[in-house]
Amino acid sequence: MRLSQYYIPTLRETPSDAEVISHKLMLRAGMIKKAAAGIYSYLPLGLRVIKKVENIVRKYMNEAGAIETLMPAVVPAELWKESGRWFVYGKELLRIKDRHDREFCFGPTHEEVITDIVRNDIKSYKQLPINLYQIQTKFRDEIRPRFGLMRGREFIMKDAYSFDVDNDGAEISYNKMKEAYCKIFEACGLEYRMVDADSGAIGGSFSHEFMVLADTGEDFVISCDNCSYSANIEKAVVVDIPIENNEQFAEIEKKYTPKQKTVEDVANFLNLPSSKIVKTMILKVDEEIVAVMVRGDHELNLPKVKNFLSGSTIEFAGKDDIEHVSNGPIGYSGPIGLKCKIYADNAIKYLKNYVVGGNEKDLHLLNVNHDRDFKVDEFGDFRNATPGDICPECHKGKFQITKGIEVGHIFKLGTKYSDSMNCVFLDKDGKPKPMVMGCYGIGIGRTAAASIEQNHDEKGIIWPVQLAPFEIVVVPVNTNDDEVIKTADNIYSSLLNKGVDACIDDRNERAGVKFNDADLIGYPLRINVGKKTLAEGCVEIYIRKTGELIKVKAEEACDKASEILEELKIK
Repeated sequence: MRLSQYYIPTLRETPSDAEVISHKLMLRAGMIKKAAAGIYSYLPLGLRVIKKVENIVRKYMNEAGAIETLMPAVVPAELWKESGRWFVYGKELLRIKDRHDREFCFGPTHEEVITDIVRNDIKSYKQLPINLYQIQTKFRDEIRPRFGLMRGREFIMKDAYSFDVDNDGAEISYNKMKEAYCKIFEACGLEYRMVDADSGAIGGSFSHEFMVLADTGEDFVISCDNCSYSANIEKAVVVDIPIENNEQFAEIEKKYTPKQKTVEDVANFLNLPSSKIVKTMILKVDEEIVAVMVRGDHELNLPKVKNFLSGSTIEFAGKDDIEHVSNGPIGYSGPIGLKCKIYADNAIKYLKNYVVGGNEKDLHLLNVNHDRDFKVDEFGDFRNATPGDICPECHKGKFQITKGIEVGHIFKLGTKYSDSMNCVFLDKDGKPKPMVMGCYGIGIGRTAAASIEQNHDEKGIIWPVQLAPFEIVVVPVNTNDDEVIKTADNIYSSLLNKGVDACIDDRNERAGVKFNDADLIGYPLRINVGKKTLAEGCVEIYIRKTGELIKVKAEEACDKASEILEELKIK
């Protein structure tokens, strides 16, 4: 490709609304352009990167036996109502109506559509297992789209769905996808971690996330410093370790705490550690109002509470519900006298004489003790894991936390959708049974953005060879010199003949502009053809990743550059 005939609207300044590195660099390198909040156009260079990610995904999905298809982006509401998700998915689901006032949604995921397809066409165990996948645009109406392709509303996703006759078969399909995902992210040159995860709105019995490790990630990866245990912060298990507490019960004391609402405020006001303050949070799980207590130095984990109570939805209760169950204002809720069930994190078991809200404005209660002063209906693991917590698998190591970017998620769905949508097959005995499902997603644009988060410097992007929009850029330094132009053209043609994905920057620009653009865009190799080095019969090969500059004979440039490319590729 001749860049004089290409479209690369690079920017010298970073747009003010760009926050993370990948967002800044993709905008500056002319790879994406914002159309609306969380919605982007993929410009030519960005699209080339996206297509390379897609091709890697296709390669390993096909090798794992999955079959590519393509489903509609706009889905009739009837299918979502049949599965039950139409009523529980939330505002992220973009609901629309056609001219006949029929309801549809813009699919954020396609479990319902694929289940409808399979239930109509597959009738016998002899036709199973099967795994169908697509690469398609999705839409989720994120409340706060940000970070460019990392958290957009419209995005490209690979989603696959497996159907098996039983749990053993589903386990095999799940493990095939797990292995394929590892190969995909390794082929993309990413440093990643596979972690236990919560299944969320997708549902199912268990799942794993694939996290690319990056300081700018908005997710947290919990891992053991002694064994291979890893989980995201929603799923990481906190071991219930008994703590001996020989304190003697003290009498409850009312304490006036004017305008002291937060744990930090109350702890400072009372001159107590935050671990002696207990937060009582009023939640709505489906239609039930409950209270959950956690220590002041711990954070409540909503997915754990939802799973413990087998709920479909969970949210913080509103003002009216809080006042109804506590007879007090928001910010001062406590367990004594609550008109709802009370659940408490395991750590509360071992506390004595702690501080809680008094269910009155500007009032807290000191020296409160469960069993004596109020009843906890059940204890459980309801908090986020923290560094230093004991590993639940080896019971020796301690948790450490790193930041990560979720690029893939695989789920073992079981019969959640096949039961609700009557997706059945006839077994060997002619009896109808529900198909056992799995689903498997990869964010295509997010994978590209995650690669930038791991591979960049102050000059711009440093693409792995496999994802680079072009592998090599040939730069004629002196565009007014016929010999320079001729040599650059010959090298460029030779690279194309060898199957190298190359371009030539034949724009009528100063060398500095071309070099800066090449560094910004992140081509793995740059071949500089200049008048001065050409007088010696040589050209320069610049390696973007290392900054190394190699002088080679002009006639050897194509072979040497190809050799360096192979060395840079992930084996």
